[in-house]
Amino acid sequence: MIIAEIAQAHDGSLGILHSYINALAETGVDAIKFQTHIANAESSEYEPFRIKFSYEDATRYDYWKRMEFTLEQWQNIKKHCDDAGVEFISSPFSNAAVDLLEKVGVNRYKIGSGEVNNLLLLEKIALTKKPVILSSGMSSWEELDEAVHFFKSKNINVSVLQCTSAYPATPEQWGLNIIPELKQRYKTMVGYSDHSGDIFACLAAAALGAEILEFHVVFDKKMFGPDAVASIEIKDIKKLVEGVKHVRRALANPVVKDGSDMHGMKNIFEKSLSINQALAKGVILQFEHLEAKKPRGYGIIASKFKEVLGKRLKTDKQQWDFLEEKDMEA
Repeated sequence: MIIAEIAQAHDGSLGILHSYINALAETGVDAIKFQTHIANAESSEYEPFRIKFSYEDATRYDYWKRMEFTLEQWQNIKKHCDDAGVEFISSPFSNAAVDLLEKVGVNRYKIGSGEVNNLLLLEKIALTKKPVILSSGMSSWEELDEAVHFFKSKNINVSVLQCTSAYPATPEQWGLNIIPELKQRYKTMVGYSDHSGDIFACLAAAALGAEILEFHVVFDKKMFGPDAVASIEIKDIKKLVEGVKHVRRALANPVVKDGSDMHGMKNIFEKSLSINQALAKGVILQFEHLEAKKPRGYGIIASKFKEVLGKRLKTDKQQWDFLEEKDMEA
């Protein structure tokens, strides 16, 4: 499952948001993810980010307020996704947001890594009985164990994403080694939530068995927004989707390295022993007399050269003649 996250890249504009849906629907992604913020329910005056945030927003709270949409607006957003053939997903950041998304009609919930310890929110989501995708960016193993166990104990289908909460995340921070460990530890579907800002991490994660890929998207990295620098530009997403499909096909078709399917190619590219100079009958063959020439099958295969060293020629050989068993004394 390939999930493109718009998050706040719309900057509070419904027009820009719907433009993102149109553009992403053409890239081949499976789902588009949003974030559902209700400022009064999730934030307070003590939030550390309550500073001058942008040219538009005096505080972080003002920014969250500007990111809000009404129920009707969210319903239209979901309908647009449905019409475009992509699944609508959103991450709630409050219980009130869950109530809103239930009215919108989501099929599953994505839980941001900052909410993994928010057992109140996890309980609220679990009550919906819908599948959950859990991001692990800010969590220790102990915290992640608790959250996964919580959902499994309630028979909720839970998937887990390796994630690094750095924006952008450098290769040293990707934590790709965690992907197989998640598979082994939780015996569930696992994936990768990317903040690198390029396609490479997702391709590597797919090669390591990630079954869900999530990444932030933006029209241009120069656009305003806290995630822009860590987002993949839409022009690159089609290439990413194509690359992931190739990786999937490769993983689904393991190659047996016994050379059984290479006979035709081996006959063309492998070589036979030949003589690199004119040699008279009776000459004892030395390493310096030998060359290897294409194709294979005209005399002795080149890999057997040691078996001819020290043998005496039974006949004259011209330069570049192939060397055969009949040319040498036993």
